[in-house]
Amino acid sequence: MFDIITFGSATKDIFFRTKETAVVEDDVFSTKKGVCFPLGSKVKMEEIYFTSGGGGTNSAATFAKQGFNVAYCGKVGNDSAGENVLKELREYGISTNLVSLTDEEITNHSIVFDVPDIDRTIFIYRGASDLHSEKDVDVDKLQAEWFYFASFSSHSIPLFYHLVEYATSSGIKMMMNPSKAQLEDGKIKDALGKADVVLLNMEEAAVVTGLPYTEGVEIVSQAAKIINGVVLITQGVEGVYAHYNNVFYRVRPVFPDAIDRTGAGDSFGSGFLSEFMRSGDMGASLQLGIANSTSCLQKKGAKHGLLRKEEKYETNQLITGSDPAKLKWED
Repeated sequence: MFDIITFGSATKDIFFRTKETAVVEDDVFSTKKGVCFPLGSKVKMEEIYFTSGGGGTNSAATFAKQGFNVAYCGKVGNDSAGENVLKELREYGISTNLVSLTDEEITNHSIVFDVPDIDRTIFIYRGASDLHSEKDVDVDKLQAEWFYFASFSSHSIPLFYHLVEYATSSGIKMMMNPSKAQLEDGKIKDALGKADVVLLNMEEAAVVTGLPYTEGVEIVSQAAKIINGVVLITQGVEGVYAHYNNVFYRVRPVFPDAIDRTGAGDSFGSGFLSEFMRSGDMGASLQLGIANSTSCLQKKGAKHGLLRKEEKYETNQLITGSDPAKLKWED
């Protein structure tokens, strides 16, 4: 019996940095800005770095560091990248007995292209994880107190509902951090209503509630009516709104400058749930979630900065109340 099983993608991440670029503004780009570098020439890289990522493995690493008996259930390619991912998981003490291998696709890859002092662009190749399906999973082996669902791609949504149905019928508790593709699916609200904890960012919560993104406080209130369990809504540097048992919470992080933002959401969600599984204390759980995310931001890669159970951390400003509109900071 595991304390928790995590589901979601496993990726091989490649980080590189170069100064030989130019940032241009143009409406052709979705963000109105793009990066240019010399076509047909060699571009010198100042730094290159390899690690593993993906929501399923990132969250599993936090739970392992927090002392839980954890397994990762996902799919990787039968290739060197997949071998590296599995090797790293085992080094964390994470069971890989529930991982499937495939020759049909290579392991997921992401290339994180960092423009120094400006921003980053991530190139994503969705490979083996997209092939993870019901036929790969023997539910009789999924013996755990909790399931942690990181985001699923559109191809794996049937597997997600299959697992939710099994967890519901088996009395397994669930935390969900759904993807945009999942949120656009017509059956998602029913699934969210069965979850014990749901993590969304403010934009995603706007999709769930059907409210404009600018209506932040009202979004939190409406989300709390749709989701029966703990509601967690992140708002970047503004921190996190939460709701549980008719009480609203807001926590503002003590944010140093971030070195790498990869895995920040995964580290918050898994940090929160680690303490919530132990104590059920919302305040302490929010504090650990923020601290784990902040620590993750100080290291390159999505796993190297994650907190161990015995590590101390700085607490963050926390306020509670019955009305989210009154959860304002007193500077």
